[in-house]
Amino acid sequence: MPQTDSAPDSAPDSVPGSGFASAADPAPDPAPDPASGAAAGSAAGSSRAPARATARPWAVVLTACAGQFLVVLDVSVVNVALPSMRADLGLTELALQWVLNAYAIAFAGFMLLGGRAADLYGRKAMFLLGLGLFTAASVAGGLAQEGWQLVLSRAVQGLGAAVLAPATLTLVTDAVPAGSARTRAIGTWTAVGAAGGAAGGFVGGLLVDLLSWRWVLLVNVPIGVLVLAGALLWLREGRTGTGRRLDLPGAVLVTAGLATLAYGIVQTEEAGWTAPATLLTLLGGLALLGVFVTVEARTAAPLMPLKIFRTRTVSAANAAILLCGSSSFGMWFFMTVYAQNVLGHTPLQAGLALVPSSLSVVLGSKLAPRLMPAVGARNLAVLGALIGAAGFAWQSTMTADGTFLGTILGPGVLMMAGIGLATTPLATLATSSASPDDAGLVAGLVNTSRTMGGAVGLAALSTVAAAVTGPTHGTPDPEALTAGYAVAFRVSTAILIGAAVLMHVWLPKPTGRRG
Repeated sequence: MPQTDSAPDSAPDSVPGSGFASAADPAPDPAPDPASGAAAGSAAGSSRAPARATARPWAVVLTACAGQFLVVLDVSVVNVALPSMRADLGLTELALQWVLNAYAIAFAGFMLLGGRAADLYGRKAMFLLGLGLFTAASVAGGLAQEGWQLVLSRAVQGLGAAVLAPATLTLVTDAVPAGSARTRAIGTWTAVGAAGGAAGGFVGGLLVDLLSWRWVLLVNVPIGVLVLAGALLWLREGRTGTGRRLDLPGAVLVTAGLATLAYGIVQTEEAGWTAPATLLTLLGGLALLGVFVTVEARTAAPLMPLKIFRTRTVSAANAAILLCGSSSFGMWFFMTVYAQNVLGHTPLQAGLALVPSSLSVVLGSKLAPRLMPAVGARNLAVLGALIGAAGFAWQSTMTADGTFLGTILGPGVLMMAGIGLATTPLATLATSSASPDDAGLVAGLVNTSRTMGGAVGLAALSTVAAAVTGPTHGTPDPEALTAGYAVAFRVSTAILIGAAVLMHVWLPKPTGRRG
């Protein structure tokens, strides 16, 4: 039975003096260790093949993290290329919005299905399938001659990302033995993912300025081919669901529900939250998810075993990940448009201005595993959320004539360092009670929480900012834009404070140990 009264913390290295497992020996076969983060994934299971020598753990972690970097990068890298896409392909404003939304909807909608598929059909197989699909769609998008071709390729990219992303986390946890070594591996995975989101504006601006908009998609091809080669060379298969079948009704319901909900969320920026079409879509998505829960409760082999939510740690950590994601995704968007639309930076200059913030989220993610043994995962997550909230509060004082030091560098570093400190322990806690058979599913749930949090947060914060800014005619007024962005950052501050309170109250504290 899953634990319900204690939160995981840190543990000593499984291999003394080493950050990862032994290079020559296969990963041991421990029971899931809540102290380390994710469960052992495919490293356990009575039906697997006999153990055999595996590649060096660092090679597996590097390969998995490279795949995660590509997935997260493509959430934001396209933003700065949108004007060039519109001019080259003659896209309408609605079609331009769907270049972004098609990826987000497919990504969020198929994430849980991708996670379960990794459990049933193999993590390596799903990694290769997802990355191959993602890379092929990048080729199609980069060579698109019509708007519909570009939108379709972005949707296929999102589908590939949904298959790929859950496999990356389970591959990382499978490669490294339970203990603080695995926590550091999760910290690396978190840092690389955060860096992908943070680097999107810079990479996109650089490619558009030096080459063309097509290269924000085509750049995935050589990287994807290299990662595919590494995966074929270094990854080993780890299937734990032998003899089990995919819950097809559950898969259809959850995919349709999440995709419908994501569609309703992303169209709020154009139609508003109270428009009948928006409300019907949101209610339809929630109704489908309600039917999904009912079906899963009665299915012998469900896609989503509802019992995992009985564990306070899993439920609370995923809720906190959703809240933190809703703030951090919005931060990159508003800081990028503030730098360009208010301060007058070019896309490349805006990307360069956010490099320190990008480095701070990586630093926070990498420091977290070192701090968790002394502070505790629960306490560190709360502290990180409060540090991030302080940065968002500082950013909300922004003005139309702000300086780089006072309105971009200082608050940006504080915001992202806090998010980095919070995310690694939350990912560790969220995956701590997963059995090997459910490791991919729980990894998909973590990614779904973060992605849906980002989609909900960005849509809600954009609506808030637009309401404060008011209708714009011609060139937007920098003062009005700044006022709208500032209110969005104040709302984000409140969200992170709420996340800190939720974690302090809901995440269980280990008995006799620091939280």
